[in-house]
Amino acid sequence: MQTITIAARKGGVGKTTLATHLSVIAAGPKRPVLLFDTDPQRSLKWWWDLREGDTPALVECEARELAKILPAAEQEGVAWAIVDTPPHAENSIAEAMRVADLVLVPTRPGPFDLAAVATTLDLAQRVGKVPLAVINHAPPRTGTGEPAIVAEARETLVRMGAIVAEAVISQRVAMSHAVIGGQTVNEYEPDGRAAAEVQALWVELQQRLKG
Repeated sequence: MQTITIAARKGGVGKTTLATHLSVIAAGPKRPVLLFDTDPQRSLKWWWDLREGDTPALVECEARELAKILPAAEQEGVAWAIVDTPPHAENSIAEAMRVADLVLVPTRPGPFDLAAVATTLDLAQRVGKVPLAVINHAPPRTGTGEPAIVAEARETLVRMGAIVAEAVISQRVAMSHAVIGGQTVNEYEPDGRAAAEVQALWVELQQRLKG
């Protein structure tokens, strides 16, 4: 079983949206996925309640409970555990990071978001993890190159010492439509650009976990 913890000490950067999308794209035959909602706001549970069916499965818990729950989940054959975290509770975020095989740190490309991400990267390093930053809610690409604000954000994150995902998740209307309906873009608009971006991120995460 592989565990991905999605963490950011700033709210509004898209942690829950990434958790929903990665959980659905990871699921497959003989690859059960278990979502963990450790955020007291329970946004992930809200989305899960809107879904038809019970895939992926979801557990509501506190982060301190993960160390006991995850081994039991692995014994039951869960292939992927994806953990959504609260934005401001340092102890809870640290607990969720400690049990992760990969810590994913989403950030918007704006200057205040980038300034705030340093505390999350530092926390991950303090618990012995090498975090992967991903630029989220970015302006859509209109040409062959990245939008200037995305390129600048990437450079800033690298200067901060972060490893930055090549994949970028753009802010697209399809994402909102999908989530409101209890879906992901890969279900709502499987041939769309948003779905392709999520797929690219998932492929990159798998490669990093294998490496």
